[in-house]
Amino acid sequence: APPSQTPPVIPPRPDAPPPSVYGGDQPSSLPPARKDRRVLRAVLRWAAAVVVFAVAGGGTAYGVAQMKRSDVPGLATASDGRWEYPEITRPPLPSGSPGPFAGGNRANAHFADLRALVLPAPKGAEADASLRGTDGWLPAKTFLAQYADADDRKELGQKLTDDGLRHIAARGWTTPDGTHTRIYLLQFDSAVVADELFSTDLTSFDTPVYALDGAPDTVYDGAVNQGTLADNVSASAYTEEKPSGAEDVRQAYLKAGDTLALVVQSRKGAAKKVPFLQTVALQSQLLG
Repeated sequence: APPSQTPPVIPPRPDAPPPSVYGGDQPSSLPPARKDRRVLRAVLRWAAAVVVFAVAGGGTAYGVAQMKRSDVPGLATASDGRWEYPEITRPPLPSGSPGPFAGGNRANAHFADLRALVLPAPKGAEADASLRGTDGWLPAKTFLAQYADADDRKELGQKLTDDGLRHIAARGWTTPDGTHTRIYLLQFDSAVVADELFSTDLTSFDTPVYALDGAPDTVYDGAVNQGTLADNVSASAYTEEKPSGAEDVRQAYLKAGDTLALVVQSRKGAAKKVPFLQTVALQSQLLG
């Protein structure tokens, strides 16, 4: 039509839907709206599932975190053979008395009750009544009875008398695996006397001077060294040469100030290394 004329108006069909207020016909805009609602519902369902799993997983993680490692299947730590000892604490000193290695204690004397310095038995062990002594003090003849040779017993007994042995305290026990442990503490008047007896009369580099009953042939055990002992404690340890006799015997002499200690462990088959080292180390802590 010429520019001066108005374009003709075409009336809508009677069955046509009304025009959309957003532009375009209504039928073309409705399908996207229905699709958006389906997507929204799916997102909400997944979000709810994630929240549920997060809460459940968090609760499980918290529960596992509160459990001991040994209670969690697959995470229990295998035992390395150590025994379960009670908490080790040194006994109290008499009022005004110094510790054995205090600056003013020139004799390095232990003023605490010697009987309280003997290592207690581990959990599940059966006490050895033969080492209880009288009021906790062991006769020298009971200590000497563990040495194999009669002449050795007589000679060592005389040395203990000459060196002024004051007390012997002892304790023994047998654990469920059959290991028999004996610990003896011998106290003298000074560290000088104890050191002479330790280094000259009881020990040598490769073997003890006096053989214990059941351990005629022994070799030096380097596993017991200064790194495993408390400060101010020296030790010389030996293990039985193989093949051993009816029982395998481990032994260690310790020196701490005015006190000597002898730790002996024996067992049919083999005396285990780990509990022996553990026992020697803990005894050294009580003396050091």
